[in-house]
Amino acid sequence: MENKKELGTWLHNFGLDHPLVIAGPCSAETEEQVLKIAHQLKDTDATVLRAGIWKPRTRPGNFEGVGALGLKWLQKAKEETGMLIATEVANANHVELALKHDVDVLWIGARTTVSPFIVQEIADALKGTDKPVLVKNPVNPDLALWLGAVERFYTADIKNLGVIHRGFSTYEKTRYRNNPEWQLPIDLQNRFPDLPLILDPSHIAGRRDIIFDLCQTALDLNYDGLMVETHFDPDNAWSDAAQQITPATLVQFMDDLKIRKETGEATEFKNKINTMRTQIDVIDHQLIDMFGKRMKVADDIGALKKAHNVAVLQTKRWNEILGKMILQGEEKNLSEEFILRVFKAVHQESINHQEKIINK
Repeated sequence: MENKKELGTWLHNFGLDHPLVIAGPCSAETEEQVLKIAHQLKDTDATVLRAGIWKPRTRPGNFEGVGALGLKWLQKAKEETGMLIATEVANANHVELALKHDVDVLWIGARTTVSPFIVQEIADALKGTDKPVLVKNPVNPDLALWLGAVERFYTADIKNLGVIHRGFSTYEKTRYRNNPEWQLPIDLQNRFPDLPLILDPSHIAGRRDIIFDLCQTALDLNYDGLMVETHFDPDNAWSDAAQQITPATLVQFMDDLKIRKETGEATEFKNKINTMRTQIDVIDHQLIDMFGKRMKVADDIGALKKAHNVAVLQTKRWNEILGKMILQGEEKNLSEEFILRVFKAVHQESINHQEKIINK
């Protein structure tokens, strides 16, 4: 698959003067719920009404969706409000039912993207469709697997494609439900700048209080749209209650978000430099996170040294580390002076951490 302007044609054809907004409940619960949310969204920036019909849950026993019955509710919402409708499909049977009920946009979930067998089955069922198909990133941070799924749809003559960044699972506890790992979608964007890129802040956040900041970061990185879970009564939603917002909150978010327009040479320069600066900010946050993880290991080493009465400073080990880092730095076009400054500072901080533990 090569980057082509045509990859974004379906989105441009919407004629929007703002990023695409896909909004609606995590799960369709009742006909009344779907219709009420749709009517609250119809006069907002939301173009597409989303709702999960089939909900693959991490563990059995949780609410797993109302099934095909919910497609009739979405269809009715479309008739009453004029909004486009979207849902997740996870197998060929889902595809058949979604197309039968005139669903406008289909998305592939993170758990599905990880399986080339299932992706191929869905691609074959959709072969030649003009419906936009959006592929969520796989559960784990694997760019090749993500792009591989997109390519399977492209090979099946599905040209209206896009990707959804919903974050990545991690065994470590972070402030996010799914770690954003911004660098990975940035790399995807650099390779396929015309492939529409949409943020799913709800699944990254796992809680509503940080959704706005995630949306702003995405827009600063020139994402093309947002998929935000909305519910008129989020706290009592049947699934993922903590990460849903009200339609009124969504309206406020869209008013408050800074959305840059690409007009004029000076504006284009500002847009590009702001995007690059946001990329720097993302990487800087990652550096701080990695430094924190490194010092946690240093703390553990300090505790082990204390237990065995071993000195903090190990000169031979330090020289080995420094030599390896200088060589790796050269491969990345980093000067020896820079590497020495950084790693001497890191080493000193590690010593400080270990001394505090040993001297307690």
